[in-house]
Amino acid sequence: MWTLLSGGDGARMRAMVEDFNASQRAVRVASTTLKWGEPFYTKLITSSVVGAGPDIATVHLSRLPNLAGGGVLRAISDAELAAAGLRGSDYFPRQWEKSRYEGRNYAIPLDMHPMVMYYNKTLAGKAGLLDGAGVLKPIVGYEALTAAFAGVRERSGKAGLAMEASQGSYAIWRLWLSLLNQRKATLIENGRFAYGRAGVEELAKVSAWFTRGYGPAGLDYPASTSQFMGGGAGFMLNGVWEVPELVRATRQRTLGFEYGIVPLPRLYQDASVWTDSHAFAIPSNEGKPMDPAKLQGVLAFMAYVSRHSMGWAEGGHVPAYRPVAESPAARALMPNALYAEAAQNVVYDPDGWYMGAAGPVEAMASKFMPGALSGQLTPAEALDMFEKEASRLLRKRPPRY
Repeated sequence: MWTLLSGGDGARMRAMVEDFNASQRAVRVASTTLKWGEPFYTKLITSSVVGAGPDIATVHLSRLPNLAGGGVLRAISDAELAAAGLRGSDYFPRQWEKSRYEGRNYAIPLDMHPMVMYYNKTLAGKAGLLDGAGVLKPIVGYEALTAAFAGVRERSGKAGLAMEASQGSYAIWRLWLSLLNQRKATLIENGRFAYGRAGVEELAKVSAWFTRGYGPAGLDYPASTSQFMGGGAGFMLNGVWEVPELVRATRQRTLGFEYGIVPLPRLYQDASVWTDSHAFAIPSNEGKPMDPAKLQGVLAFMAYVSRHSMGWAEGGHVPAYRPVAESPAARALMPNALYAEAAQNVVYDPDGWYMGAAGPVEAMASKFMPGALSGQLTPAEALDMFEKEASRLLRKRPPRY
């Protein structure tokens, strides 16, 4: 297996591999971790095309149109799924549907991992944002969220918001996409970007949080998480994958404050929020069809991980396998229960070979949008530069690798 999972996610996946290997003697999974993002996908695509890829790979469901449509992945038939005891009804419908391409199944979903909002109870309390139970009062609307960031800054002297904002950062894309969906603004329509004025307005509103000094512009990912976990910011916008670090620091008493987590606030018509999903897939490995016995082992591993994904939930993720996700243990798991509602409002990147995790459109957005957060570009300039570069991809025929 090749995986792009590192850090806490990587440790949990290694533990599940070890548990599977110890559970039986017929199959042994050997896992190799590769660099997250474009390097991983480039190597996966190249190796599968020449027949030198792994037997199994962890991928993002947002990349499935590119990988399945490009011939990189092997379809899994209904009969093969049934033989392994894998049933679509055991997975959440949205994630199962995202695992299919043109009517065929190409992946087994593992989770969903939305963007959420973390908060420092000490700093939020100083700004008068907590209720009598020490829980964040409901925040609804852009003005209320802006006031929360400003209140922390004014009353504590600390930053109101920590979020990665350097060039190459993906957080602004995820947040921008969430807000467009909350406004019911279409990103792409008929092969063209269609966000128009709404896109500029939302980038301008987020940029104002930084240009007004509520949050420091230019922080890379490690710096942004360090600022929050070091007690230097009242709020952090990030994915649920940071939950394990907060749990660990709290357990070891090194965090220095009590934290809370809520779904991304509803600023407009609803609480839509960006998410993606990890999944297992089988590279096509052109010219080297998989031996039936090995296929049986691969699917047995996928099924095992689904049924034992409670450990994955402890990494902050929402399991895609319903018997685990809907179990009393998962429903009671903390701090996951604090943001469980977010799973009802998740949105993915639009389908397209150019979309998805570390895909070309996302890479172009991370190149230009952070310039608006730092004030180096106006929001209109940043989106104009992004659109001019990305529009050519929308007109390009999907690649067949």
